[in-house]
Amino acid sequence: MGIVVGINKDRESGRKPSIDALQRLVGEDLQKVNQHILTHMQSPVALIPQLASHLIAAGGKRLRPMLTLAAANLCGYTGTRHIGLSACVEFIHTATLLHDDVVDESELRRGQESANAVWGNQASVLVGDFLFSRAFQLMVADGSLSVLKILSDASAVIAEGEVLQLMTANDPQASEEAYLEVIRSKTATLFAAASRVGAVVADRPSVQEEALESFGMNLGIAFQLIDDVLDYSAKQAQLGKTVGDDFREGKVTLPLILAWRRGSEEEREFWRRTIERLDQTEDDLETAIGLMTKHRSLNDTVERARHYASIAKDSLGIFPDGDMKSAMLEVVDFCVERAY
Repeated sequence: MGIVVGINKDRESGRKPSIDALQRLVGEDLQKVNQHILTHMQSPVALIPQLASHLIAAGGKRLRPMLTLAAANLCGYTGTRHIGLSACVEFIHTATLLHDDVVDESELRRGQESANAVWGNQASVLVGDFLFSRAFQLMVADGSLSVLKILSDASAVIAEGEVLQLMTANDPQASEEAYLEVIRSKTATLFAAASRVGAVVADRPSVQEEALESFGMNLGIAFQLIDDVLDYSAKQAQLGKTVGDDFREGKVTLPLILAWRRGSEEEREFWRRTIERLDQTEDDLETAIGLMTKHRSLNDTVERARHYASIAKDSLGIFPDGDMKSAMLEVVDFCVERAY
């Protein structure tokens, strides 16, 4: 099962975009963030740091906290508040992962057993709650009502997105608008908040706050769109996930929505059986990928991602050119190019 069939490969040749430049520029601060995370996930209740470290130590790109560090640097900030707030962003993200894996009944996370597979659903949910609480403690410790509002609002929207996704689950007739609302809430909102607080700690004008929020929001949408394409690609295995998790769970994403809308009545009956009723056979995933390829729904999802990526790039236009801005622009390209 190869990487998305039919995606336009006529891209510019040369070095692939990466997050290496951003990691290098924020590397010293990111080490401080990692230490902050390790310190604040400690608890006399032994299972809490044990379970939390299982997920945090598994790696991940730390993209969201890096956005806070990068945004603060882009805005000329020279203090230390961005360290604690970057750790706060990562705690929020990690808490949502723990809860997501329980809801989705996932057995793998970043190539290893998920926390709920090892310790069970109850422990995963409760430790996720602990990490959310730690995040709020870090927000309060920062002392800024503006920061508290941005990150607490984001936490509430993420929870709403989780519920909204439940409402669209197993419904291939869900609208593209409803799907976009889910990914804005579940994924892009935290990208946006992580980016905006970098301008807040630097005490920059509201126009720069809003520009960074737009950058994060549109980057987050593009990121999730590509994630949803990758779920139907063999490249998914490189990301520590099995191919077709969304399909097996009856999760409705844009590639499926487009295939439904463009399909025949016979094809729609296939989606009703496999997604609505979750009556699936061993060969159904291959059939699903074939239908998505036939109707170019994977290709067009990538094109949607490119659209949002362009908006994200334009959002940085008000900032002066420099190494940090260039690295942030490259991260946008990296998020889309993961599809190849």
